[in-house]
Amino acid sequence: AYHLTLNFKSSSLFVSWQPGNYQRTAKRTEDAFQACNDIVACFQERARVERQYAQQLSEWSNKWKPVVDSSKISNRPLYGSLMKAWQCFLSSADRLAALHATICRSLVSEDGDRVRTWQKDTFHKKLFGGFKESHDIETGFARAQKPWAKRLKKLDKARRAYHKVSRKEQVAREREAHAQGNPDVSIDKQKKIQEEREVAQQEAEKVRARYEKVLEEVNNYAPRYMEEMESVFDQSQEEERKRIVFLKQAFLSIHKHLDITNNESVRAVYNELHNTLMAIDEQEDLRWWKNTHGPGMPTDWPHFQEWTPEKKSKKGKKEVEKSGTIEKSVMIGGVRVRALYDYVGQETDELSFKAGEEFLKIEDEDDQGWCRGKKDDGWEGLYPANYVEVV
Repeated sequence: AYHLTLNFKSSSLFVSWQPGNYQRTAKRTEDAFQACNDIVACFQERARVERQYAQQLSEWSNKWKPVVDSSKISNRPLYGSLMKAWQCFLSSADRLAALHATICRSLVSEDGDRVRTWQKDTFHKKLFGGFKESHDIETGFARAQKPWAKRLKKLDKARRAYHKVSRKEQVAREREAHAQGNPDVSIDKQKKIQEEREVAQQEAEKVRARYEKVLEEVNNYAPRYMEEMESVFDQSQEEERKRIVFLKQAFLSIHKHLDITNNESVRAVYNELHNTLMAIDEQEDLRWWKNTHGPGMPTDWPHFQEWTPEKKSKKGKKEVEKSGTIEKSVMIGGVRVRALYDYVGQETDELSFKAGEEFLKIEDEDDQGWCRGKKDDGWEGLYPANYVEVV
């Protein structure tokens, strides 16, 4: 038995480089172009998700702000530090909504445009369809395989011819073996069969020699064929490497925009929210309520009020004072006082301040328990007298 094989570097490589088996490699260019379209479409959809989330955060915040920020303290569900904590949730949502709106814009205008621009610069469409890059790869493979395909065709023809004469020789041998020792076959007939077998054997040896010669030519050409094919393949690999490197950077950019865990503004939002929650002080809130709506609030206790006759104004003169007006003594220069508690003015003529803040008392306490004060920035207003102490 004879074993005729081609001496390739590997059988799998031989199968890969059979004529026509390069289309999948050349098609990578078109696949990469389509992948760019899919990537842009995919993350444009994610951008819409981010935009919708930002809108929903804003809508949620705007819905609850009127409830939390009621102008009158009596309408508020909570007060004091609890109310500030609740308000902080809403302000945090507004800031996060702005952040996710920014992510939406980045995915579309920055990441999407980057991929589109690179796609336009990298893939060049041909007039009659396809891309120049994939056409160049296909042409390179086809040019390298053309002489190889001719040699394979010639080798296949020699192989079929050899197998044909081998079958013919085998039949002649079987006829000769059957004729020998058979009394029904004449000597002349046996001699003729023997001659036919010898002719078939000679022809088989001749065709075999031709087949071996063609096979040797193919084997000798194989290294050059592999070198040319690998040269084109390496070119295709280099183009694919550039595509992979770019798309990796594109994905990293998308990840950077989506990964809010490393965003300093997000950390600031949640740190502020956490600090506000930790600042909830039940004792301070209870003290404020006691001084605003409980025993500590300013109280106008009953007291004797002297009757004061009305002053009559002369005809043609304007009234200097209206009857029933309570006089307040105005201090020259004022007295420096320090706030004992936080106070948020409920009316436009009231003064707001924080515990520990200092300002001037410019009018003494009236019979309702209110004084008039003036801050260093010039703001004046009324405040509860028992909320401060003289410095």
